[in-house]
Amino acid sequence: MYQLDQPWLLAVLPLPVLVWWLVPAYRKTVAALRIPFFDEVAEAAGVKPTEGSIVPRRNWAQRLLAPLCWFLIVLALARPQYVEPPVTKTEPQRDLLLALDLSQSMDTRDFRDPAGQMETRVAAVKQVVGDFVKRRQGDRIGLIAFGDAPYPLVPFTLDHQTVETMIAEALPGMAGPRTALGDSIGLAIKMFADSKAPEKVLVLLTDGNDTASRMPPDRAADIAKRNNIVVHTVGIGDPQASGEDRLDTEVLQKVAGATGGRYFLGEDQAQLADIYATLDEITPANQETLSWRPVIELFHYPLGAALILALLYHALAWLFASLGPRARTAS
Repeated sequence: MYQLDQPWLLAVLPLPVLVWWLVPAYRKTVAALRIPFFDEVAEAAGVKPTEGSIVPRRNWAQRLLAPLCWFLIVLALARPQYVEPPVTKTEPQRDLLLALDLSQSMDTRDFRDPAGQMETRVAAVKQVVGDFVKRRQGDRIGLIAFGDAPYPLVPFTLDHQTVETMIAEALPGMAGPRTALGDSIGLAIKMFADSKAPEKVLVLLTDGNDTASRMPPDRAADIAKRNNIVVHTVGIGDPQASGEDRLDTEVLQKVAGATGGRYFLGEDQAQLADIYATLDEITPANQETLSWRPVIELFHYPLGAALILALLYHALAWLFASLGPRARTAS
C-alpha cells in the first residue's frame, strides 16, 4: 500500500495563494522629471538613454508549471512511501540441550518395545528421543554424547533434521566405555554460555553411574543452577546392578532437584516414551513472533520530477530567447 508519512504537510499547498492574496505587490516610487524634448537633449549631450524597467508578463507555461512544481515539492516533503506486506520472524525463547549416554552399556539388550520384544537400550533411546525432537519445532536444540568424556555433536540449531540424523547414527561405545556424567553437565554449561534464550533446559539421559568425570555431578549442578539452567535427568539403567552398570538414582535426583528439574526412571520403551511426553508437557513450545512491514521511500520521485520540469522550462526559455534576436535580424 502507498501512504504519506507526514500527510499534514499537504496543508501548506494553498500557501502561495494566501501570500499572493494577503501580501500586496512591492511597488517603489522614485522622483522623476518629465522633459518633452528628452530625445533632443540626450542627442545633444551625446548620451544614449537606456530602456526603463520591464516587468515581463507570465506566459501559459509559467502558469501551468509553477503550481505543478509547488505541488510536487510539497508532496515530496510529505514523504510518500510504499509499505510492503508484513514480514514475520519466529524468535526461539528456549534453548534445549540433549545429553545422551553412549557408553558401552547402552548396547545392553534389556529394553522391551511396545510389542514385548527385547531390544537394546540405545535403539529405544534413538526412537523416543528422535520423536521428541520432531515435536520441538519452536526450540533451538543441541546434542551432546558422553562416555569417557563429553563431546558436542550438534550446536544449538533450528535444523532439527540434523539433530535427528545425528541421533539415528549414534552408536554405543562411540564416546568410550565409561560414564562422565559431571563433565557432560560442565560441557552443557559452556554451550549455554553464549545463549541469549530466556529459558535454558538440559535433558540428560544415562544408564550408569559417574566413573570418569573430573567435575563431580553435584558441583556441576550448582554451577548450572547459578547459570539458570534447568536439568531434567532420565535414568534407564538398573539401580540394583554393580560397578559401571549400576544406575546412581540418588545422584540423578540431586542434580535435577538442585536445578529445579525433575528425575525420571524408564524401564522399557513405553515408559521412556511417557517420560519424554511428560517433558514435552512441562516444557511447552515457547517462541516469540516478530512482525514488521518494510517501507520504501518514494519522496525522490516527485522531487526529481519538480527539478526536471524547472530545468526543462528554463532550458527552453533560454533557447527561445537566443533564437529571438536571430529571427528579428533575419527579418
